[in-house]
Amino acid sequence: MQKKYLIIYEELAERIQNGTYRPKTILPSENELAEIYNTSRETIRKALNLLAQNGMIQKIRGKGSLVLDLKKLQFPISGLVSFKELAGKIGGNAETMVAEFSCQKPDEEMLGHLNVSAKDSIWRVFRIRKIDGEKIILDKDYLAAHLVPGLTKEICQNSIFAYIEHELNKKISFARKEFTVEEPTAEDRRYLDMDDFQSIVVVKNYIYFEDATQFQYTESRHRPDKFRFVDFARRMDSSPMP
Repeated sequence: MQKKYLIIYEELAERIQNGTYRPKTILPSENELAEIYNTSRETIRKALNLLAQNGMIQKIRGKGSLVLDLKKLQFPISGLVSFKELAGKIGGNAETMVAEFSCQKPDEEMLGHLNVSAKDSIWRVFRIRKIDGEKIILDKDYLAAHLVPGLTKEICQNSIFAYIEHELNKKISFARKEFTVEEPTAEDRRYLDMDDFQSIVVVKNYIYFEDATQFQYTESRHRPDKFRFVDFARRMDSSPMP
């Protein structure tokens, strides 16, 4: 016999998927759901946790369970794609705003993230990504100035990758990525439309040319309700060696 919290999860999930509970609305409270399903709050909490784990709701402190938009933008984990390339597939209104642009000496933190010396200069670029008017991503880009010369604010507004590949004629080859979920900083709340979200998805990208020279470090900070990170994995042959 199927456990009750799974039955409740499946019913709530179906109602979210068919639009009975619409995106950006709040589900009934745990107490209300416990009355509706004639069960305990603990059982309801298990069902809600499963909904959250599967990207259907976001628990917001003091408000309850927010229904998420299941039509999230899909960002490939193993791929290397620019926001402009992604924006071409979105269908909504995508926009980039350059919030900060400067050339400076690297601090201790950047010396650890970017393959430069203390004597080198780096580009520091903060870009806000908007989808349908909402500010949902903060990209903090740091590039070695001697490897990416001539960068301008206008180029950053358009596409840094396109400039590197088509104007500098350099091939971008691969990136190493790290994913974490953190509490939003004051900077996140200043630049993004965070509402009452209590977490932010942070993707750290170490990006390399085809000769394995690292030229860029990017910290991409994503509002959690808008993006789904996807990957394709194949199981390796685990048969024993003869």
